[in-house]
Amino acid sequence: MTGEAARIRVYLDDAPEPIAVYVPPAAFSLDTSKLADGEHALRIEANDATGRLGVRHVPFVVRNGPGITVGGLRPGSIVHGVLDLTVNAFGSDEPFEPRRAESRSPIPVWTWVLILFIAAWAAWYAAEEWRVPPEFAKTPTYATGTLGAAR
Repeated sequence: MTGEAARIRVYLDDAPEPIAVYVPPAAFSLDTSKLADGEHALRIEANDATGRLGVRHVPFVVRNGPGITVGGLRPGSIVHGVLDLTVNAFGSDEPFEPRRAESRSPIPVWTWVLILFIAAWAAWYAAEEWRVPPEFAKTPTYATGTLGAAR
């Protein structure tokens, strides 16, 4: 191979034949609309002018079909019993309809923790501010039993 011109060969998935062969540098377009949705990989092999081979694998996911959301089950979950799932699919070429375009999901745990933290802080702050400073305890504003007394 020594003395041979440099070449770039592009393979899709595990195909034995390249989908394209170029002389470097190369720029090309890959039309994913002709590929099935799911995981794919490009394997790019390049030879330099001395005949050395370099290989690079680039995995990617094609998602030309409608976006699918699943609520109630995460990848790799260990489950048992009955699962209540929410499934939605919405394509990018469809007219926008909010009830279909947005998938409902449960409120994340961190949100509940944050809300509880803020509520606890607000309760502590209110309790701290509710205390009457000693120098004002005997004034008419804070004195106990003077609110309804006749003057």
